[in-house]
Amino acid sequence: MSGPTSAELCPAFAPFFGLAGVASAMILSSLGAAYGTARAGVGIAGIGAFKPELMMKSLIPVVMAGIIAVYGLVVGVLIANDLNPANSYSLFAGFVHLGAGLSTGLAGLAGGYAIGMVGDAGVRSYLFQPRMFVGMVLILIFAEVLGLYGLIVSLILNTKAKSVCI
Repeated sequence: MSGPTSAELCPAFAPFFGLAGVASAMILSSLGAAYGTARAGVGIAGIGAFKPELMMKSLIPVVMAGIIAVYGLVVGVLIANDLNPANSYSLFAGFVHLGAGLSTGLAGLAGGYAIGMVGDAGVRSYLFQPRMFVGMVLILIFAEVLGLYGLIVSLILNTKAKSVCI
C-alpha cells in the first residue's frame, strides 16, 4: 500500500482555499471596522450638535474600529506571502490558511460590532456624564481584544501551514 501522491496532497485547486482565507480576513474584518466606525460616528454626530468640544475625545471608538481592519490586513498579507504559483501548495496549507483568515475575519466582525455598539452608547452617555469616559474606554478595550484574539489564533495557525508535496 502506497502513501498519498503529490496530486492528492497538492491539487490544483488548493490555492483557492488560501485565497479564500485572505478574502475572509480582509472582507469580514473590514465589515466589522466599517460597522464600528459608522455606528460610533452616529453617536459622535449626535453629541456634536450639543457639545462640539467633546468630539475629539469621542473619536476613540472610531480609531479602535479602524485597528480591527488592520488585523485583517496583516493576516491577509501573511497568507498571501505563502501563495506563489512557482511553489507547490498543499491542501493542508490551504485549509489552515482558510481557518486563519476566518478566525481573524469573524473575530474582527464581532469586535467591530461590539465597538460600534459601545462607542455609540458610550459617547452619548459621555455627553451627560463626563465620568462615563473611563468606563467607555475600558469596555472599548475589551471589545478590541476580541479582534486581537482572532489575530493571535491566525498567527499561530499560519505557523502550522506547511506545503510539503511528495
